[in-house]
Amino acid sequence: MTAPTRLIAMMSETYRPASIAKIQDQKAKMRRSLLKARQAMPPQVWQQKCDRICTHLNQWSTFQSARTVLAYCSFRHEPDLGQLLAKQRSWGLPRCEGKHLIWHRWFPSCSWPLRSGTYGITEPDPTSPLVEPHRVDLILVPAIACDVKGYRLGYGGGFYDRMLSQPSWRDKPTVGIVFEFARLPQIPKNSWDRPLDGICTESGLFLAH
Repeated sequence: MTAPTRLIAMMSETYRPASIAKIQDQKAKMRRSLLKARQAMPPQVWQQKCDRICTHLNQWSTFQSARTVLAYCSFRHEPDLGQLLAKQRSWGLPRCEGKHLIWHRWFPSCSWPLRSGTYGITEPDPTSPLVEPHRVDLILVPAIACDVKGYRLGYGGGFYDRMLSQPSWRDKPTVGIVFEFARLPQIPKNSWDRPLDGICTESGLFLAH
């Protein structure tokens, strides 16, 4: 049984409320297993899956009509959105500053450089223009996993949790970007966790009803 299959079987069982410490331990074990599975993916298979994710997003009317989309630069074998980022449109890319994400404007022909920043993640230069929240119509959220209800498993730093709890961001449409094997029946969640509005994998776009 593969690591993703074991996780799906585990999370298909009846989920019982647990202490914060137990939930964090469950999340940590899931992170390790899923990251290992993601990094073991052959490069050609990984690229094919990334391309299909980009195709699904590109065909979505909400994405097509969005003025500014918040995205990310792939890290640790996350689904790569490079095919979309190559499109000449207004993007927002994140930069880590302390415990917060700072969003900067970017588009392919701009003169604002990208650089290796915190944790080795490619991010905008601090001098590039900031994104104004009221101009953002869609947020594409990186994740290690998401469950079918939209709850997200991140890296544990809380960057997106803090951001999406702020009044200026909490009502923006959010879509978690993961590979299909990481779209799970259920993820352990804390009381403060908020579900995303949808999930996109190489199998399709799954929106909350």
